[in-house]
Amino acid sequence: MPVTRLGFGGMRITGEGVWGPPADRAQALATLKRLPEIGIDFIDTADSYGPSTSEELIREALHPYGRLRVATKAGLTRPGPGRWDTRGAPDYLVRQAHGSRERLGVARIDLWQLHRIDPAVPRNEQFAAIRSLIDGGVIRHAGLSEVTIEEIEAAGQYFPVATVQNRYNLADRSSEAVLDY
Repeated sequence: MPVTRLGFGGMRITGEGVWGPPADRAQALATLKRLPEIGIDFIDTADSYGPSTSEELIREALHPYGRLRVATKAGLTRPGPGRWDTRGAPDYLVRQAHGSRERLGVARIDLWQLHRIDPAVPRNEQFAAIRSLIDGGVIRHAGLSEVTIEEIEAAGQYFPVATVQNRYNLADRSSEAVLDY
């Protein structure tokens, strides 16, 4: 699934604390509509951004997507602004993927990522749920976020890990080994 090197992160088109609607809805929609014009063909979002707000705005502004690819994630819940809780129960992950598919208005999600591995749920159960989403045609490709090499290899026993989305920047090089891998 080729995409250009520069994509768009949909987290900040929501309200303060990544919660609720944006302060300027018209500007958020205008920003999204501009993406294809400037050569952006990949958007990264998550069900927890808003929650649901980012996915809904993306659909409103850009559906049908044409050559634009939209990736989304699940595995974090939002009890309030600026708060994030891990939730990897298999039934929850499956339900959220189906909800994202509906909010985005697609038959199949091009790329779905596990936002975090939930340490309270056996990871093999989370990985098996992801496998079921691939087998059921809900998602095309699956990825992981904020993981170690060992976790990537463990997930690879269940599905091809298409992407890894770890924080990595000038000040934080803690994922250097994952990047090399």
